[in-house]
Amino acid sequence: MIAPAEFARRRGELMQMAGVDAALVVAAAPRRMRNADAAWPYRQDSDFHYLTGFPEPDAVLALLPGRASGQAVLFCRERDPARERIEGARIGPEDAVARFGMDDAFPIEDIDDILPGMLEGRTRLYCHFGRENEFDAQLLRWMRRLRAARGGGVVPREFVALGHLLHELRLYKSPAELALMKRAARIAAEAQRAALRAARPGAAEYEVEAALLHAMRAHGAVPSYPPIVAAGVNTCVMHYTASRGKLARGDLLLIDAGAEVECYASDITRTWPVGGRFTREQRALYGIVEDAQRAAIGEVRAGCPFTAAHDAATRVIVRGLCALGLLDGSPRAAIRSGEYKRFFPHKTGHWIGLDVHDVGDYRVDDQPRVLEPGMVVTVEPGIYIAPDDTTVPAKWRGVGIRIEDDVAVGARGPELLTAALPRRLDEVEALCAA
Repeated sequence: MIAPAEFARRRGELMQMAGVDAALVVAAAPRRMRNADAAWPYRQDSDFHYLTGFPEPDAVLALLPGRASGQAVLFCRERDPARERIEGARIGPEDAVARFGMDDAFPIEDIDDILPGMLEGRTRLYCHFGRENEFDAQLLRWMRRLRAARGGGVVPREFVALGHLLHELRLYKSPAELALMKRAARIAAEAQRAALRAARPGAAEYEVEAALLHAMRAHGAVPSYPPIVAAGVNTCVMHYTASRGKLARGDLLLIDAGAEVECYASDITRTWPVGGRFTREQRALYGIVEDAQRAAIGEVRAGCPFTAAHDAATRVIVRGLCALGLLDGSPRAAIRSGEYKRFFPHKTGHWIGLDVHDVGDYRVDDQPRVLEPGMVVTVEPGIYIAPDDTTVPAKWRGVGIRIEDDVAVGARGPELLTAALPRRLDEVEALCAA
């Protein structure tokens, strides 16, 4: 759990970056309907959570640097016993101050009367304009009202994208954030183990998925994204989510699944041999991907460019595919031509944190970003040979292999957050056989 003091520190850093002549406004995620009157399970907006830890919808955070009567103001739902009998308990403005460290809090129903006056005298407004149409319209109404009422007084005349400042802060994980991500990784690892116990020949992919999801919920987590449970030729579909296929002995089973704890994500992929043993061809390809991931993880170090991990993985994969005869010519020529992308079409990683594909620039001043302590990336090389690829012998077709782990940039080198789940070839076979 992240303490209220850390949320307050984040708000303070953001206001310092924005300056005393600015205001910052962030809205909670709206409730979203699945169909008819059934709502999707609520998940807070990541930026709003990062600054508040407040878990409810219908809330707005206003940050007003230098305001004498309180810089962090929250507008949220009031307590309502009748509604709470239907929807569950609400926090209310008083507890928002006491529990979440706000300087002040008001009912969300009063925001139109209170917040515009707080924005008077500010020259810039930082917000996520363009993200939610309804909130955009509300912001514009406040601006029109201020200009009409003040006769041309000082009101915000510039809308500035909040993400430029806020997402730079989110890129660096604190010890408390890393602790939550490690917990999410441990749960995701245990969920994969539970899924393996259901992964018998003849089982359906959805049975394996059910075991995976059960394990996550049993540990108090939710999936950080719709899981991928792909058997046989489905392993070649990188974002496969149908989960309708069957497992057969000798097939591969690719499980790409992450758990989320207090909005912080993990992201793990493993490729398992159904029945406990890789075939000769599967073993050869798995060994290449394993070597590629090891080389890539070695580049997740402070001072290395973000692209170094992908470059290292690409070199290993191309060299291995050339050695097997799946690519013609030399490794250098295959990299130069891009021919290898038929089998390795994606990048090797991404930022991870409150979002699975987390915020943060990958390039700075048109150069690859240099890694620094506190950043966290995934490392996920793979090889996919389509079942209808007649340019390769039939024995290689329909094989998809990916290995993915979450790696923090530590002061002393890479820190593997997902180490609880085996990834070495012999360990993978042993776990499947058991």
